[in-house]
This record gives sequence, C-alpha cells and structure tokens, in this order.
Amino acid sequence: MLSKITSFALNGLEGVPVEVETDINKGMVSYDLVGLPDAAVKESKERVRSAIKNSALYFPVNKITINLAPADIKKEGSHYDLPLAISILKASDQLTANTDGIIFLGELALDGSLRPVTGILPIMISAKTKGYTRFVIPAQNANEASYIEGTEVYALNSLRDAVDYLTGERPFTPVALKSFRAAQSRQSYNYDTSLVRGQKVAKRAIEIAVAGGHNVLLAGPPGTGKTLLARCIPTIMPDMTFEEALEVTKIHSIAGELSEEGIVSLRPFRTPHHTATTVSLCGGGNNKIHAGEISKAHKGVLFLDELPEYTRHALESLRQPLEDRIITVTRAGGAITFPADFILCASMNPCPCGNYGSAYLTCTCTPAQIQKYRSKISGPLLDRIDLQVEVDGVKYDDLVSTQAEEPSAAVKARVEKARGIQRERFRGEDMKVNANMGEKQIKKYCRLSFECEEILRNAFETLHLSARARSRIIKVARTIADLADCENIMPEYILEAASYRSYESSSL
Repeated sequence: MLSKITSFALNGLEGVPVEVETDINKGMVSYDLVGLPDAAVKESKERVRSAIKNSALYFPVNKITINLAPADIKKEGSHYDLPLAISILKASDQLTANTDGIIFLGELALDGSLRPVTGILPIMISAKTKGYTRFVIPAQNANEASYIEGTEVYALNSLRDAVDYLTGERPFTPVALKSFRAAQSRQSYNYDTSLVRGQKVAKRAIEIAVAGGHNVLLAGPPGTGKTLLARCIPTIMPDMTFEEALEVTKIHSIAGELSEEGIVSLRPFRTPHHTATTVSLCGGGNNKIHAGEISKAHKGVLFLDELPEYTRHALESLRQPLEDRIITVTRAGGAITFPADFILCASMNPCPCGNYGSAYLTCTCTPAQIQKYRSKISGPLLDRIDLQVEVDGVKYDDLVSTQAEEPSAAVKARVEKARGIQRERFRGEDMKVNANMGEKQIKKYCRLSFECEEILRNAFETLHLSARARSRIIKVARTIADLADCENIMPEYILEAASYRSYESSSL
C-alpha cells in the first residue's frame, strides 16, 4: 500500500515541503530510502524500527521503499523520523486516520519518545505562508512554536501520542499562543551605562552609533572600559519588534541556540574570539551551510574585541556585509543568503603596549611597531566604520565619585526619538536608519549649507578622506541633527561628525 505524509526541509532560512512517500509490497525484506537523504536521515531506519516496536506497534517485514520528494533537494537532519514512522504505519494499514494538511516534525528515540529538533520556527513560518496550519512536533519544541498565530500545534511526547492523536483515542490540547511582550518583559540585560564612569566622549559616540545604525571603533589603552561600553550598546537600542524577533529567532533556531523561552526577545550581542575563522564569522560548512556570527548578530551588535588580533582574511570578509546588510554564502552545493543587519562595534589598543597617545601612561613601542600593529586593519575596512573614538583612562576620582551616571533608559529614550524621526523620513523606502542611506537619499535628506560644505571640504583635504568617508560623515551629522531634533544639518554637527574620523587619518 502507498501512503503520503508531509514534512519540511530547510534551505537556509526557508522551508520547502517534503512529501514522505512509502510503498510496502511483498517481496524480499528490505528498507530502501531514496530522495537525497543525508547520513542522519539514512540512520533513521533503526531509530524508526525500534520506536515503532517499542510503541506496541508492528514494523512490517516486507519490501519497504520510501521516497522523500522532491528528490533534487538534499534532506538533512533528524526531524524526518516522525513523518517516516507515521508514513510506515499508514502504508501498513495500522493507521487509517486522515493526515492531509498536517506537518510532522520530530526525532524519535529508540523507546518511541520524541526528542526536540532545530529549525521549528522557520519551518512553521514557511509552512504557514504555503497554507499549512496544523503541526505535530516534539513537546520540548512547544515554546518555540507558541508564538505563531493562526496555527494549530500539537506538542507531543511520543510516537504513541501521535498515533492516539490521529486516531482520536485520547484528547490532546493544542499549544496555547504566547505573548511576545510578556516574554520580553521577563528578560533583561546585565549591563547599564550607569556602570560606566567618565568616558563622556565614548558614551556620546555609542549613542550616535545606535541612533543612526552606525558602526563604531573604540581605541584606547587596556582597562579603560572599552568592553563595558560595548556591552552597554544593546541596552540603549530600541526594543525589538515582534517581526524583528522572528527574524532573529529563525537564525538562532536553526543554530540550536534558543533558550527555554522559545524566542529571542533581546538584541543579540555576539563577541567571537579573535581566533575565529572566516567560515565561523561569515557562515558556511562542508556539507550543510550554517549561519555565521555576523548573521547571528542580526538586528543586534557584533563586537570584535582586540580587532588587530583577528586574521586579515576574516576582517576583510566583513566589508561586503557591512555595506549590503546581507551575506550570500556560496558553496559547491548551492548558495544561501543570510541577513546580516548589525552594528559593528570594534575595540583595539592604539599600539602593541597599549599606551600610545595616553595622557596618563607612557608608550614603549617604536614607530615601526606601531605602524605594523595598526596596518593589520586595512584602510577599506576602517573606512566603513563611521565613528572612530579614542578612549583614554579614567581618573581615580571619577571611579570613586558618588555622582550618578546617566542610565541606559535615559539614553534609550533619546535614541528611540531619533529612530522615530528616521522612520518617518524613510517611510515608503527600503531603509529605517541613516546609516543605510545611499547617495540618492543623502542628496535628498542631507542638504548642506555653504558653511557646512566648507567645513566638510577642509576635513576632506586635511584628513585625506575618501569619498565614502565624506558620505559617512554626512550621515553621522544627519543622525546628530536627529538627536537634537533639528531639521537641518548645522555646522557644529558636521564638525562633530568629522572629529570621529581623526583616528582613521592618524593610523594610515
């Protein structure tokens, strides 16, 4: 007898329907699985056999042929176990219930229990857009599945439960829809700008960076608070919308990095070690293409501590994603595009000993050593970092001062106001923040007075800036104007924006 069960495959972040076709006939006992299955799917044979037997069901001793259609898409992962088992039970007449329109996902243990799988959320979102609304999944994936409206999800503990649900032998309640805002309120950051003493210039820079979606570099001696400042950046970013949370959760779901909450409700903060490879940053892999750190930082912050310690190749791979906000990973098996809309925050010492330019410490490096150290960061990469801030040490009196520092909530309020201005400005356009403006938008929204043009011309010639740097200064000045709730870009805004490019000029 022939049976057909529907499941889903993942191609990057998109789900593709997979039909599990099972044919059982008389003949030499065999089990043939076709349709480009990977090793995990091929190994499902023994898991499915044991799970069916240990669920007080019968595994047919016949010629079994299973096809995973379409046959030109590689099937990867263990989530095909449950649809394979259900398909075999239907083909052997042990299950006569109607399974049309139901998506089955889940890994089987040998005793028939269901184990959680990765990628449930992106599969459900893709399935819903294709008209599927009923799902049978493992119980441990219930939280992840509980945020998609318009679906009927049954999170079950075992294959036996799935059979009983289909036959109606026992009543099962679908997963209740959860509130995203409630989940968001249960999570909080461990850092706050009120913990950072002094560093007014650096705090101002990260506020501008977040308000306009700009990239920022913090350069200064060790122990001056660069890492603490970077960790405060997510705390002043606007709260994620539900749509943004779903985008981020899809990436983390496939990577198997979701918490028990089932959804990512706080802005991601990714800080890969400086030994990270290009593949781990950008994504890729030998068999399956995985998302890299820059995609896991989507809608959040990618923090590269000790920037010159990363390999040159890894750093240069960031240039295209910083411009396009996406990254296309191409391998022999195909090409997958991942989102990569993040704020890059990098930190570095000004020299090998870390004390060059400090007002309090003495540098012991030679000019040649300083030049060699700084040359590890290419000019084109540095050119894409809008704000470059020199962070110096903090005086002891500032550290022990009882005067309260401005909390993240106050900075966040100003940022949200500036972001609101930008949303109105770019209404109807494919962008939300000033950092994403192209030349067309710069000419339209960033008109400069004669005085501003003269200041910009002087900075351009004095600092030996590129055309890209000029555009980025204008975009930063536009953000500064938004923070000041000013419609026009004033000369002082151009001066402040240009001051954040001085480190670039001194390091080349």
